[in-house]
Amino acid sequence: MRTVEEHQRVVAGLIERRPAVRLPIADTLGLTLAEDIVAPLSLPGFDNSAMDGYAVVAEDVADATADRPVLLPVAEDIPAGRTDPLVLHPGTAHRIMTGAPLPRGATAVVPVEATNAAIDTVEIRAAVRPGQHVRTAGEDVTAGTTVLRAGVTLTPAALGLAAALGLGELSVVPRLRVLVMSTGTELVAPGTPLQPGQIYESNAVMLAAAVREAGGEVVASPMCGDDVGLFRAALDRHAGTADLIITTGGVSAGAYEVVKDTLGGSGEVEFAKVAMQPGMPQGAGRVGGTPVVTLPGNPVSALVSFEVFLRAPLRAAMGVPTPQRPRRSAVLTENLTSPRGKRQFRRGVFDATTDEVMSYGPPASHHLRWLASANCLLEIAEDVTELPAGTRLDVWDLG
Repeated sequence: MRTVEEHQRVVAGLIERRPAVRLPIADTLGLTLAEDIVAPLSLPGFDNSAMDGYAVVAEDVADATADRPVLLPVAEDIPAGRTDPLVLHPGTAHRIMTGAPLPRGATAVVPVEATNAAIDTVEIRAAVRPGQHVRTAGEDVTAGTTVLRAGVTLTPAALGLAAALGLGELSVVPRLRVLVMSTGTELVAPGTPLQPGQIYESNAVMLAAAVREAGGEVVASPMCGDDVGLFRAALDRHAGTADLIITTGGVSAGAYEVVKDTLGGSGEVEFAKVAMQPGMPQGAGRVGGTPVVTLPGNPVSALVSFEVFLRAPLRAAMGVPTPQRPRRSAVLTENLTSPRGKRQFRRGVFDATTDEVMSYGPPASHHLRWLASANCLLEIAEDVTELPAGTRLDVWDLG
């Protein structure tokens, strides 16, 4: 029987990063930057107005007050986007909009709120300092500066910066393409009528969502009955599009274990028992060179197994700087027991205000309702069988 850490290493060793690609900037949100971004230009690229108002020579209005305004003729209107070069002569003003280029000769901008305008003149009712209300070229970014380092996650603000620098494409670590396959003749798609003995398919829906939440791309999520031929056909149909295959169900020791029956004899996929609860039956290997990880069919086992074995290496392969779930120590509010020799992961609810955690629902691997309402997993070591209230234990934050 494998330990949890042994199987984690097996799975992590299978999942590889794809080569970097260049993508349109609009398609890179949440991806990891593969190359440093060096600013090709300065920001701002030119001196411009920080306010709607009037470009002036600061010395011309040094004595202006509300009681003794300075009257100046208005020579030009400068909206944002005007490109022809303009010159401000002493003793005049140019009406200017926020972001518009500052005319040569101007040294400050008087906000419109401190003025009283007529048709072709303006009363300046407050003095301004040289440089006041002016955004100088390069004050945000200087050309040649490294503004984003390889390895950062591209946020909306990072994309805004890249776009402001004129970059239409970025070099990124692409998402892993994942095929999620759910097995079981008893399964039917949600939204269709149930026949006696049938259940709605939930694992593929759940695991596909987990893959997307981790940052991956789901290429397909088919379900397949307990038939080796049908399973192999579905696998062959989709496997060429995937960097990773995740299956759920069909890996235990009973009859109709279609995943085990199909892949177990190939020698490329190894099935093993892992000393954990839930999620003991596991498998990992390759099919036609593509990594495959086989998870149990009970829904809680499937999702816990994804969290324990797949989420971190999946995110690491996409260059995510912190691929692991946040973990903390918390105080247990109740007495619990755990099976000797197995790492137990129990659903829980963590209260950040008290630093306490309680187990949520029974440990059975089919009770999905309790997992849906949990915000953490309680991790209990293999050699611990009794946990009295007040015990500190490790908790995985599920967000």
